[in-house]
Amino acid sequence: MISDKRKPLWLLPNLLSLDAPLVAVAWLFVFAKTWRVASHPWSAYAVLFLAVWVIYVADRLLDAALRKNDPKRCEERHHFHWRHRGKFLIGLTVATITCLGLTVTTLPIALFAYIFMGMILVMAFFAMSLFSSEGGNEISYLKNIFGGLAFGYGTAMLAHVYQPAMGGPLELLKTREFLCFSALCVLNISAIDLWEHSNRSPDPEVKAADELALTLPLTLLGGASLVFALLDHQFSTRPFFYATLTGAALLQILNRTKSRFSLMALRVLADVALMIPLIIFVAFPSN
Repeated sequence: MISDKRKPLWLLPNLLSLDAPLVAVAWLFVFAKTWRVASHPWSAYAVLFLAVWVIYVADRLLDAALRKNDPKRCEERHHFHWRHRGKFLIGLTVATITCLGLTVTTLPIALFAYIFMGMILVMAFFAMSLFSSEGGNEISYLKNIFGGLAFGYGTAMLAHVYQPAMGGPLELLKTREFLCFSALCVLNISAIDLWEHSNRSPDPEVKAADELALTLPLTLLGGASLVFALLDHQFSTRPFFYATLTGAALLQILNRTKSRFSLMALRVLADVALMIPLIIFVAFPSN
């Protein structure tokens, strides 16, 4: 463990659980621009930031509590949250109340139809967290799938709800944009678990299997994103799919060069890989 006074600045967003909320807000902007949301209130971004922060902090505190008798299974982020759990619990309370207040007073009533599905995904994620805590050091792919779907759905719904013509929650689940972004989120979460699993194992066959388990789906996601971009002859969604393609490519590069970085650095770089596509999205012209 690194003492709090010696924490490098680049690691603080991860330790404070700010990395995921920043990624969510960036991609909410991408969804809103892609779906031509004319009027998007600041409160939508604030609610998303706070909701994601609350979920991530709660998950890390839960993991730390379940693993405190087995320190070897705790990462630095778990130790940090557990050492400062009093402050984080106060932050959780304030953030939750603020998030609920903004949702009720500033967001459209139609959002509540979306929230029901989001709550199901989040509860499934936490349920898998409890089950995976008993599974030793094996990777919980089902937890990662629910985590990625919940993250993708929560981000997309706060743009989709402002376009009533696109339909409700069920229509959102069918959109190519939601499917590609959620797949990118699942692979982002799984990448970190696979890198940690590979690092723990001395078996070269296990390391090769872990790398292939990430390489193949990233390649498929990149191919699907490229196909969806080329199928859009009106260029309205091409920047979005080029952004997801960029995210998949950056994760692929990290997967192939992971031996050059520490695990903590890989965690930060995995989130950077989801932030850089925002630059691609803004730079690429659309109609």
